[in-house]
Amino acid sequence: MEPTTVNCSKNLTRHLVVAFILALANAATVHHVYSMDRPNIVVIMADDLGYGDVSCNGATTIMTPNIDRIAREGRRFTSGYCSASTCTPTRYSFLTGTYAFRKRGTGIAPPNGPAIIPPNTVTIASQLKQAGYRTAVVGKWHLGLGDGQGPDWNGELVPGPLEIGFDHCFLLPTTNDRVPQVYVSDHRVVGLNPNDPLWVGDQKPSADHPTGMTHRHTLKINWSHGHNATIHNGISRIGFYTGGTTARFRDEDLADAWVKHSEAWIQQELQQPFFLFFASHDLHVPRAVHERFQGTTNMGPRGDAIAELDWSVGELLNILDRHSLTESTLVIFCSDNGPVLDDGYQDEAIEKLGDHRPSGPYKGGKYNVFEGGTRTPFLTRWPGRIQPGLSDELICTVDLAASLSVLTGVPIPDDACLDSQNVIGVLLGQNDSAGRDHLIQQDNGQSGNFGFRAGKWKLVRCDSGRASNVNLRLVSTELPKYQLFDLDSDPGETRDLIQEYPDQAEQMKRQLEGLIGAGRSRR
Repeated sequence: MEPTTVNCSKNLTRHLVVAFILALANAATVHHVYSMDRPNIVVIMADDLGYGDVSCNGATTIMTPNIDRIAREGRRFTSGYCSASTCTPTRYSFLTGTYAFRKRGTGIAPPNGPAIIPPNTVTIASQLKQAGYRTAVVGKWHLGLGDGQGPDWNGELVPGPLEIGFDHCFLLPTTNDRVPQVYVSDHRVVGLNPNDPLWVGDQKPSADHPTGMTHRHTLKINWSHGHNATIHNGISRIGFYTGGTTARFRDEDLADAWVKHSEAWIQQELQQPFFLFFASHDLHVPRAVHERFQGTTNMGPRGDAIAELDWSVGELLNILDRHSLTESTLVIFCSDNGPVLDDGYQDEAIEKLGDHRPSGPYKGGKYNVFEGGTRTPFLTRWPGRIQPGLSDELICTVDLAASLSVLTGVPIPDDACLDSQNVIGVLLGQNDSAGRDHLIQQDNGQSGNFGFRAGKWKLVRCDSGRASNVNLRLVSTELPKYQLFDLDSDPGETRDLIQEYPDQAEQMKRQLEGLIGAGRSRR
């Protein structure tokens, strides 16, 4: 019996060796499929970053070496857009693949606003989750939380990101010039003491409640307009809140906290592909950056916020490098809208601007539909798959839902992502003639102000008769209802050609009205 036992042992050993070799081969195959066809996906969305605010797009007053690294190692798009010139509608469109003007209530969300995206809506996150991805959003949310009554700050914040496809979230719930200054992890405020409940409202809670109006002399960042309610960390905000003392964060620590949390989450998800939506708050007001960035530029807090944003980008790239994920990760860098200087705080953004041009060669910025409002930095990087280069093709953040669904092999239902076009070939640099043939741009909510680009032509429709921040100053500018521009010869939108090309203008008016009325534009 002993020889038989020995032979069995030898056979078992041989089988184990073969099995081990096959397992290695299978693992290599799985890794190949994972890295080549189903990459990790990291979308980094800046806040209020203009086309000309980064050195890869021509800035010389300030350098952005980490953002430039993405451009150098990937694709830089000169006609990359967000869909709206304010944050809430752009974020809605990015996640849902549908223009925000199609849904009421997608204007700038208030502090106590309920969830704007209903549970079970098809989103970029739910599509990737269906494809086997782990999904997370870290950073600024500003799409509301809770049911129709608004957030239950002391209970479960449901619905929220987890009800529309994210496995995890670590959020600034609104935007930091609005209350409250707390983190939300999944369905709860982080670090909340039940004996010190958090209250958030739009009316002064008591006559003696300190505000930016009554205690202006105590502020470390003075307000210029509007941001003069509850004070936290020496900065007055929009809206009122009390309590939640142990849960409140320090403005200066936001970027560090989000980078640290992103790395911790990525470390947990190394065994499967992941999607991280990193929503930076830089360079939105109040621009209270970490002390190590204060004074590092000659442009005041706004310039320092660009430096902090660039640091965050570099840290995310370093995380990918440290975990050997660089070759298997598609990184997309974008902004939620164009620039604004004085947006409610006296932080010398205008006084220290110098020769810097936040919108680059384009007119306008945040709050309007001129090119500077929605044409923003747009970069993609995936080493080994994306050949470095420049693209003039027309693309938009609203297209990421359809494009990434195609990349990961999950079809979009016909009644979802109604305006998202598949431009994955352009994003990857594989087909630079497959961009959009038109794009609708909006400002905020349902104002009736639209920009409509088709090829070289741009129609500006202004139902309200006026726009703000046209010259990067928050003053109201009167505008005719329609203007027409040739972006090839006049990228700065300085010459209205509507009288010279009336037929072109009429054609674009009809086309814009048709696309709005159709309720969708996805083919």
